[in-house]
Amino acid sequence: MLRRILLAFALVLAPLLPPNEQSLRAQPSLEYQVKAAYISKLSPFIDWPSSAFAAPNAPLVICIVGNDPFGAALDRAVEGTRDRDHPLQVRRLPTPDPDAACHILFAGDAAIAGQAIEQMRARPVVTVTDSGQPARGMLSFVIAANHVRFDIDAAAAERVGLRFSSKLLALARTVRRASR
Repeated sequence: MLRRILLAFALVLAPLLPPNEQSLRAQPSLEYQVKAAYISKLSPFIDWPSSAFAAPNAPLVICIVGNDPFGAALDRAVEGTRDRDHPLQVRRLPTPDPDAACHILFAGDAAIAGQAIEQMRARPVVTVTDSGQPARGMLSFVIAANHVRFDIDAAAAERVGLRFSSKLLALARTVRRASR
């Protein structure tokens, strides 16, 4: 009888206990679910030079460098999607790798972001950084009025042959353009 009471008590209290570390990783915050959705929808609004792809139907690779705050949210967002002839694919890297064939690279760690941006500086890779980092990618997420927004450095993109569509630029909070 005591065993049944303890079991019933445990079942009632279990949902009130803090989640374990593994379940926290499996469930990204709403902020990172929104950021995953943004990242998964970027590619149709970006023009890459043809040299950015090994073949006309090669995958468009989204790389996450360092800690992965998205869990499975980004994988779910890109599952079965294509951008023109390119299937979208997610790859996780422990450190920046200029030979990883990334097209979009998210560097969420401040310690890694600067290194990743520097290594990709001359490559047609859209670098994406997280809120409040000193190193800013071509697309930098910001939190404004409790909403996920982003700033764009179109000048950095143009230097490596990337072009953001006017529709994407119109959604940005700020746009840094090349001086003419």
